[in-house]
Amino acid sequence: MFANSHFALGTHTMVALALRGGSPMTSAELARSINTNPAFLRMVLGRLRDAGLIHVALGKGGGATLARPASKLTLADIYHAVERQPPARLHRCEPSRDCLVGRNILPVLQAVVHDVQSAALGRLTAITVAKLADQVRRRG
Repeated sequence: MFANSHFALGTHTMVALALRGGSPMTSAELARSINTNPAFLRMVLGRLRDAGLIHVALGKGGGATLARPASKLTLADIYHAVERQPPARLHRCEPSRDCLVGRNILPVLQAVVHDVQSAALGRLTAITVAKLADQVRRRG
């Protein structure tokens, strides 16, 4: 459903920070956990910071921490922070007005896309970072 991995990276980051218990984590530490490039991850961290989900302190002893309790952070918060595209999109071609399907498909599909987006965001709103952190901890 997602066009890229930003949501997964953001969620991984937020759960790692939740399990860290308030101790800052550097982008290098987070990148090792995710197994990605720290420079790329800093873009995701910047989006999380700009959305007010994390605090980032620079310098020695710095790093990222959650901006509020994990129980108050939802997957919808992460989605809105890191994703720049909707979960489902219509095609960009202008359909033929001479065709029955072409004249009518975009409004019909728009309703489906709206339903998909609403369902996805509703589900993401119901799941907190704390819930995922608990699931990760239990799996040990």
